[in-house]
Amino acid sequence: MTPFGEALRRMREERGVTQKAMAAALGVTPAYLSALEHGKRGRPTFAFVQRVTGYFHIIWDEAEELFRLADASDPRVVVDTSGLPPAHTAFANALARRIRSLPDDVIVDMASILEKAPVQR
Repeated sequence: MTPFGEALRRMREERGVTQKAMAAALGVTPAYLSALEHGKRGRPTFAFVQRVTGYFHIIWDEAEELFRLADASDPRVVVDTSGLPPAHTAFANALARRIRSLPDDVIVDMASILEKAPVQR
């Protein structure tokens, strides 16, 4: 499941909306919504997220958070380490090999470290 899929399912269930009803209102198939919720589809389009915010009457901070979650929900990430030191490439490859076996607490720790790291452009 992706962060966006998890949020979408939570919002839908909190409001008592079926996938079928929501899909019809948004102009997509129930299979597409199910695939989004289960992380079997890639990042949703900007237009789709806009339709979701309109459907649920979401504004301001909650809408911004939903767009952020959509942006962070590509289940097939590509990490380009060309031009970086060898250690960066080795780290990216090690993470790719082991990500499925990392316990949740390790993921939380690594995410915390990334949040604190300065962003270089």
